[in-house]
Amino acid sequence: MNKLSDVLLSTPGENSTPIVLVLTEKFEDWQADLSEGERAWLGRQSFTAKPGQSAWLEQNGSARVICGWDGKDNLATLGHLPMSLPEGDYHLESPVGELQVLGWAMGSYQFNRYKTAKRKPARLFAELDESTRHVADAVALGRDLINTPAEDMKPSHLAEQIATMAETFNADLQVHTGDELLDLGARTIHTVGRAAEAPPVLADLTWGDADHPKITLVGKGVTFDSGGLDIKPGAGMRLMKKDMGGAAIAIGLAHLIMATQLPVRLRLLIPAAENAISGNAFRPGDVISTYKGLTVEIDNTDAEGRLLLCDALAMASEDKPDLIVDFATLTGAARVAVGTEISAMFSTSDEVAQALQSHGELTDDAVWRLPIHEDYEHMIKSNIADVLNCAASGFAGATTAALFLKKFVSDADWVHFDIMAFNTRARPGRPEGGEPMGLRAVYHYIAERYGPGE
Repeated sequence: MNKLSDVLLSTPGENSTPIVLVLTEKFEDWQADLSEGERAWLGRQSFTAKPGQSAWLEQNGSARVICGWDGKDNLATLGHLPMSLPEGDYHLESPVGELQVLGWAMGSYQFNRYKTAKRKPARLFAELDESTRHVADAVALGRDLINTPAEDMKPSHLAEQIATMAETFNADLQVHTGDELLDLGARTIHTVGRAAEAPPVLADLTWGDADHPKITLVGKGVTFDSGGLDIKPGAGMRLMKKDMGGAAIAIGLAHLIMATQLPVRLRLLIPAAENAISGNAFRPGDVISTYKGLTVEIDNTDAEGRLLLCDALAMASEDKPDLIVDFATLTGAARVAVGTEISAMFSTSDEVAQALQSHGELTDDAVWRLPIHEDYEHMIKSNIADVLNCAASGFAGATTAALFLKKFVSDADWVHFDIMAFNTRARPGRPEGGEPMGLRAVYHYIAERYGPGE
């Protein structure tokens, strides 16, 4: 696993280079104190202190990095520097926020499982809270899982990752594989995965004091989605290694909660399967009996993620947790609504939704609430079963998916994230590739709501 915290130094390097942040709006005043030669040198580098700009300047016999800054506390302030500055150690001449330091760590990420890195990221000394290091490593874990191709990220591989985590944090773990899911009553998870060579899996981890508030995380773990018999076109399949992005986010968040020892009773449920095609693949028109006992008529086999989640959410509800949060790369409709860089969020609690949106703003991890509009229930009505797995119409597709899932959730505060889990373009602190969207916003909300109140 990548450890992004390795680029954050606890002591300054012996030959550390200072970094000076210069506010864009104060640039003229700042450079007035420079010599004519120093101003000319910055001019030759076209430096005007705009965000994302950096330049080298020699002052008093030593080199400095001058970095433009718009005054915002976000990942982008330093996120472009680890891979643009030469390898080596750096430090900031004045303190910055934890989020900006986290941006440096997140901007240092490289996925090197299949090729050798061309260079090492630059390292930064900064005084910071230990939890920031854990956040950085949780982000790296989520990215690594999402970026790994399906051949090396089968349901069993996800279970192995959770088993390693359980051993690290002394958590209890049960793993149900293949036909064991039928004995458990998790028929929808089994149905989605039964056509694949790699059997479906349900991993169920618990950790923490039983007297603490119960938090349950659920993540969609479709390790590859062909669409099933309603097969996707080639272009639609190209990124489907990321269809287990919800599981990756839930795993990363669970890792973070345990690493920071939050006083909660944590449960992690990861239903994992490959949606493949073979003679025993499930079909449009089939009816499946779920763990909760509701029957589901299949309208489209490419709406399989909600079938994994419905059994897991029903199980999550049994022990009456305070909060259930699920993550899923569920619908294209959510991407149409909010794009690829914002996490679409549904919640049964106005208070929780408002708090999560606020924490998204504070952590530069944008979330946006969409409605659970009950009047759209008619779109998932079945004539022969309790519910359709998806609506025939594409209208309000993210909402009808949320309405389907809501049928399997108890009265607990429930939050459902419909996310992209992938950066489609490189931004400072956010390289192109897998991204555990919503992880940091949810963690900070849980830490504030249930933490020790430091």
